[in-house]
Amino acid sequence: MRVDKYLWCVRYYKTRNMVTEACKKNQITVNGQVAKPSKEVFPGDQVTFRKDQITQSLNVLDLPANRVGAKLVDIYRKDTTPPEAFAHLEMLKLSKEHYRKTGDGRPTKKDRRDLEDYGLGNGED
Repeated sequence: MRVDKYLWCVRYYKTRNMVTEACKKNQITVNGQVAKPSKEVFPGDQVTFRKDQITQSLNVLDLPANRVGAKLVDIYRKDTTPPEAFAHLEMLKLSKEHYRKTGDGRPTKKDRRDLEDYGLGNGED
């Protein structure tokens, strides 16, 4: 089965076109080699890809006939991504929300002054 179809079937990507774009950006490897979308995968292969700032890796256990439900995904792959990668993503999300919540609007005058003091202002004095 093609690597683009496999990653789509096991629900790592929403569309095959998204997998193809990731392949073109050299974000997907099969057994340590950069893969084109048409690269064949077989049971026992190691697939590694970068998505959402996480380098995920999985072992191919079996090949599905077509796209499978979310509950059946574990039959076809074994996720070998270290848990630290997901913890790092959580830390990134929390660090962005620490100072200013999403949707709080424009920066205040104090925020602007702090940015200018830090050297990120527009340069006008």
